[in-house]
Amino acid sequence: MDVNTNVCIIDDDDIYQLTTSINIKAINPDFKINLFNDGLEAINFIKANLTNQTELPDIIFLDINMPVMDGFQFMEEYVLLKPQLNKPITIHMVSSSVDPVDTEKSKLHNEISEYIVKPLKKPKLEEILKCFIDNSNA
Repeated sequence: MDVNTNVCIIDDDDIYQLTTSINIKAINPDFKINLFNDGLEAINFIKANLTNQTELPDIIFLDINMPVMDGFQFMEEYVLLKPQLNKPITIHMVSSSVDPVDTEKSKLHNEISEYIVKPLKKPKLEEILKCFIDNSNA
């Protein structure tokens, strides 16, 4: 297993960040977790690490409703950066929104693997991380 797996949580909810981080570490304590309170912080981190694959995230859990830059604005910026990335990044949009407009809007982005309604429960998190591990070891 790759001990350099980076998980990025982009969400302004401190409790969600904490509980998701705890669950990730319980599943695999070797995973590195980067926390960002809004999309702009995350985009700036990705831009600063474009040539540093070991720092770039492997998996992103992205909220929609955040201050400064929301999840969809993040995706617009990410799409522009994607050609410069030498690493595949899996993005899961995780939101408390059950609005069908948000669900449909997320489907317009090929880069979004899945839309998950909060809470992101541990069994679902385990499924996502196991799938990632299996695919990266294939």
